[in-house]
Amino acid sequence: MNKDRITSILEGYRSGALGMEAALEAFKGFPTADLGYAKIDTQRELRVGFPEVVYCAGKTPDQVRGIVGELLGRGCSVLATRASEEHFAALAGFGERLLLDRVSRTARSAPAPGAGAQAGSGLVAVVCAGTSDLPVAEEAAVTAEACGASVLRVVDVGVAGIHRLLERVGEIRKADAVIAVAGMEGALASVLGGLVAAPVIAVPTSVGYGASFGGLAALLAMLNSCAAGVSVVNIDNGFGAGYQAALIARRAVGP
Repeated sequence: MNKDRITSILEGYRSGALGMEAALEAFKGFPTADLGYAKIDTQRELRVGFPEVVYCAGKTPDQVRGIVGELLGRGCSVLATRASEEHFAALAGFGERLLLDRVSRTARSAPAPGAGAQAGSGLVAVVCAGTSDLPVAEEAAVTAEACGASVLRVVDVGVAGIHRLLERVGEIRKADAVIAVAGMEGALASVLGGLVAAPVIAVPTSVGYGASFGGLAALLAMLNSCAAGVSVVNIDNGFGAGYQAALIARRAVGP
């Protein structure tokens, strides 16, 4: 249940348009909606500014469809991550209400016609070392956009050809928060940390040959970065980085 809906119910009760029983019925399920297999936190948007996010992995297509339908029915914005082809098929019935993105493996509410980033939401730069890192980078970018931020995408600028990154530094420096997505040895985060004044959120990916240990090498390299201002999320956690970056960007531009 979003803030506008709550305000509408309270105003209806105050004006007499809604009686006590009708108002109580409207609040039914608040602050959670119990679907049996999931209890949806309908109050989260009021607390943190964005509704509950649906992590699809491990959930059946029917469960994902049920949760997403409940959120849409309550007027909440929807963001679902780590969706499979089976999940996409289950969500196809919502039609144009959802944007399905197979690169980022996300589904999210379609913005209203003509709607852009929210005023005062800030700019997030998502900087991706290689094309193989794109699924994680796009998850970060889509998440930041869903949280209201403007997003600058900078793709395939890993340190093996560092001139590609240096060509884009001027644009990246305009961002309020920077996300560095890299596998292999994860050096991109340290390089960016030495080039920009904004906080850098490093995302190690599981891209790499055997000794990268599924992203562990990049994770440890980023945790041990000598550049100040670099924080690190878990391996392949584009969602966590995008959410955090959007919160930083929002605060950076003030209320």
